[in-house]
Amino acid sequence: MAALFEARSVTKRFGGLTALSSVDFALESGIASIIGPNGAGKTTLFNVFTGLYACDEGSVTFRQQSLVGLRPDEITTLGVCRTFQNIRLFANMTAIENVLVGMHARVTLGLWSVLAHTAGFHHTERRLQARAEALLERVGLRRHANDVARNLAYGSQRRLELARALASEPALLLLDEPTAGMTQGEAGALMRLLRDLVADLGLAIILIEHNMRVVMEVSDRVTVLDHGEKIAEGPPRDVQTNARVIEAYLGTRARERRPRAER
Repeated sequence: MAALFEARSVTKRFGGLTALSSVDFALESGIASIIGPNGAGKTTLFNVFTGLYACDEGSVTFRQQSLVGLRPDEITTLGVCRTFQNIRLFANMTAIENVLVGMHARVTLGLWSVLAHTAGFHHTERRLQARAEALLERVGLRRHANDVARNLAYGSQRRLELARALASEPALLLLDEPTAGMTQGEAGALMRLLRDLVADLGLAIILIEHNMRVVMEVSDRVTVLDHGEKIAEGPPRDVQTNARVIEAYLGTRARERRPRAER
């Protein structure tokens, strides 16, 4: 059976620098994490996946349809949505307005319906409003619906980004460091929410994440990059004890200092 999402031999160069070298990745369901030291190529890979960068070599497919050469908005319409490492909310809009913006890919109203405020326009407006409220409820922000985004606490802004991404009705969600800046408690709560989304909505999720506790607790599979190459992939416990992964994060001496029984 073909994977929901698949990348084969993805290579990306910036001048003389090879940021990604023949990276393979596939996901059918569940939650997969991409980890690696700073500069490993994780965000570059996300940018290739979502059309911000064009790969120099290789292929990227979603539901067996090529994503190479498509614009980010076209990829979103197909069912792939992402968040960014740095929060990119509309700071002066309310929480519910931010979520409504995320629905633009699924709104089919014509210009005349909008200008004339037809019955179809009003019906669609009520439906979208109700769905936006339901998404805010799901991420725990319903009581903040009318709060301006910039006034929300940091963790709530992260959750609002997630609600806005869900508004596009994705089948695949890519989250770039969703727990950055959160306390361990906030991060744990967000990961439980992601698990619920997978179970309730059938979402597939790819994470870039530096919080190793989060990675090990929430991931079904972990892929490790180092200097643009994939050096390990598998269940979290296997990756955690992989010698190449330990060397990439801590250096050769750290691997050599490990007790013999742990090798």
